[in-house]
Amino acid sequence: MISFTLCLIALVVGYFTYGKLVERIMQPDDRPTPVQLHADGVDYVPLPRWKIFMIQFLNIAGIGPIFGPILGAQYGEAAFVWIVIGCIFMGAVHDFTAAMLCLRHDGESVPETTARYLGPGMGIFMRFFSIVLLVLVTANFVDNPAKLLDILTGGSLGVTAWVSIVFLYYVLAALLPIDKIIGKIYPIFAVSLLFMVAGLLVVLYIKMPGREFLPELWDGLGNQHPQAATHPMFPMLCISIACGAISGFHSTQSPIMCRCLQSERSARPVFFGAMIVEGIVALVWAAVTIWLIRAVPDMAGATPAEIVNYLCNDWLGAIGGILAVLGVIAAPITSGDTALRSARLVAADMLHLPQDKLRNRLPLSLVLYAATFGLIIFAITSADGFNIVWRYFSWSNQTLATIVLWTATAYLYKRSRTPDLARRTGGRLDYLITCIPAAFMTVVCIYYIIVAPEGFGSLFN
Repeated sequence: MISFTLCLIALVVGYFTYGKLVERIMQPDDRPTPVQLHADGVDYVPLPRWKIFMIQFLNIAGIGPIFGPILGAQYGEAAFVWIVIGCIFMGAVHDFTAAMLCLRHDGESVPETTARYLGPGMGIFMRFFSIVLLVLVTANFVDNPAKLLDILTGGSLGVTAWVSIVFLYYVLAALLPIDKIIGKIYPIFAVSLLFMVAGLLVVLYIKMPGREFLPELWDGLGNQHPQAATHPMFPMLCISIACGAISGFHSTQSPIMCRCLQSERSARPVFFGAMIVEGIVALVWAAVTIWLIRAVPDMAGATPAEIVNYLCNDWLGAIGGILAVLGVIAAPITSGDTALRSARLVAADMLHLPQDKLRNRLPLSLVLYAATFGLIIFAITSADGFNIVWRYFSWSNQTLATIVLWTATAYLYKRSRTPDLARRTGGRLDYLITCIPAAFMTVVCIYYIIVAPEGFGSLFN
């Protein structure tokens, strides 16, 4: 518990120290924000900072910081180290710099910014790559909420029926103006998710598991995965735990909230801050899962949905468990619909098609809905379908994060070559805050696709 507590403190301290350093480098100021220039009542809608924080947190906190750490917990306490280092020095930097680039460039989506700094060829690649990723996210974030809802309702409707209901909600939320559904109910769902994390954290300290169930970091960080021979800790752990450490999906969500932000000075609390909170969520779930699979051997082979249901009900009681599980359900659902919304915005930016009129939003949306629905049908009807989709999403997600970090590096490097700007922001090596994480994640993504069964790994087994 000492290691867990130190990691928890490190995340909070990271926000106030390293977050402040990154903010000084990015230099938010009082220039007009996109919503002040382009308010359209649909996507550019001014919202208060607290509400934007709640929505951003819920957007990025899908099943990633819950299910990812549950899967990553199989590797042992090394998951704590990856979450802390990844969250502070990679994920939060990625989210904050992506948001600042969006604010500085009129609220444009990530592919357009990539084209601006890495060239038109990379921009074209990113337009299609990000749309594919967002469709994968939407399809992925249908399955597990549907399974949890089926568990809560005693299997009365069946998972397939719940999949259809969740997807129909995605269609509605992605098409309507952002303040009609997302702006109204997301803060409530965010509170449910935070309640769940706070409850688990309190009970974890009450139980105070000993070293036999939650060893300290200095006891050793060896690979504890049951299939360690085929699942090397590096790079598998860095792919398994994405949200909570670093996730490219977050950069696709930043433009949604950047188009509602009324001051650049709110960027660090909203974007860096939301990522730190997500890191805390991931850390808590990694700890409670490590405890569970050691303290209750029968749960060692349980699915993530079963682990969530067991922990919430066993630790928080009936009412608390229901609220907690609902929070866990809300997290992926509210990421799935904003993923679909982001895909529409990326396509609209690519085609230079205004989205203030329904007649412009509907055709794009229908194409995206059809592609997503087809992927969901494949996942439902194929053996291990959702797991296959999840694995390809995981690698694509980290690849997108890598490209966004290189984009931010190009922006900061270009700025560092301008004497007046470099002097004003403090130095000519500012780009290292994104360059070092970008280089690390490049190695992760390349090595993963070489050794993983989803890539070329099957050729070497």
